[in-house]
Amino acid sequence: MGTPQTPYDAVLHAARDVAKLDNALDAEMLGAALLGSVYAVAETRRDDAVREFVGDFLAATSRRRAAAATTIRSVFAALVPDATGAERVRPGTTAPAWSGQLGRVHLTGCWSYGDVYGDQTSYLATFAYDDPAGGPEHALVTLVDHNIGITKDVFVGGPPSRVLDQIRQMCAGDELTWFRDEEPVRMHTEVTRHLAVTDDLSELPGEGSLATDRALVGARLALLPVGRPAPVRVVKPPAAAERTELVRRFLAAPEATRFELDAVDGAQLASLHFCLGLLLDHAATFTDPDPLRWSPTVAGLFLLDWVHRRAVLDMDDAAMLPRVLRGWAAYAGRKRGLPETATAGTDAAIEEMVPEFARLYTTGERRSPATAAVAQLLADGVDPEDPAALDAWISANRHHLTDDGT
Repeated sequence: MGTPQTPYDAVLHAARDVAKLDNALDAEMLGAALLGSVYAVAETRRDDAVREFVGDFLAATSRRRAAAATTIRSVFAALVPDATGAERVRPGTTAPAWSGQLGRVHLTGCWSYGDVYGDQTSYLATFAYDDPAGGPEHALVTLVDHNIGITKDVFVGGPPSRVLDQIRQMCAGDELTWFRDEEPVRMHTEVTRHLAVTDDLSELPGEGSLATDRALVGARLALLPVGRPAPVRVVKPPAAAERTELVRRFLAAPEATRFELDAVDGAQLASLHFCLGLLLDHAATFTDPDPLRWSPTVAGLFLLDWVHRRAVLDMDDAAMLPRVLRGWAAYAGRKRGLPETATAGTDAAIEEMVPEFARLYTTGERRSPATAAVAQLLADGVDPEDPAALDAWISANRHHLTDDGT
């Protein structure tokens, strides 16, 4: 075959041996990998881009009669059954024996596991073909990252018994992880919800098999039951009165005493409450805005990134903030019932971050344009509450300000 003239010709060339594969699973994995290239290059709504491509491919190849062409059409129709024309696809006369088993699988087990901090949850489901001739039993593993609110990675493979044993052993040997039987309804709900966010990312996570397995994952998720799972704890950002009460309880707790925060007074008192407010503001940015969910990862996001982009700290604030964070994280860990090793791990991580936090504060390299402008305004001694002084400063510095910093 010469150089493919269209993307559809390229797919047909790549799938030229699909009819020679041993089973339906191998064919579905090949089809998903081919559609993964469409998913990876799409700029927005990647799932829609794949669906549209499959519909166009089916239309463009409707007159192809070669075994490879009719087989890959059947594979794509099984993977993306809601694509235009998928319901009209039929196996060709030379279709492999397993073609009738494409997508015909049933659930055999469902579990979840994750870290005690609540940073990530992985869901594991196992499937078997209705007819063993379709292929071997296989596992679907998905990783939901709660800190960025996406399904971060997916994987389809096997054998499921080996995958399951490895995960059980990993969790059994680590007190910072958990493992449990899971409701299929919950897996469907949580993975689908976070996967919708992933599908709309302008840039995908750089590692893993997200693109190559996405179509097959979608097909398997669609087989899970849809309904109302058992209720989960839903946390909303605390209202003003609740924030005040959270701070009051913290300052009366032994963790505040341990870090000498209960005795702060005078000029430092304002910095203390400002820092506590920043912790609560940061927690409110997550899809699960629990002010008591802190981990080494969350602490790093806060101390080494978010606070530099979103807040203007004076020297008293910068000196106070790591100590406040250590106290709050210790308090939060106790309130959530985390193992002592988990809380100690967060504290050690924060302590290790302090030199880098101080460097970033000094250089200001991670400040947003707006934050940098406010920092300069305060450094110049301008009172933000004085409209005349503020207008004069903006006029004098307009050439230094970007559109984002005005």
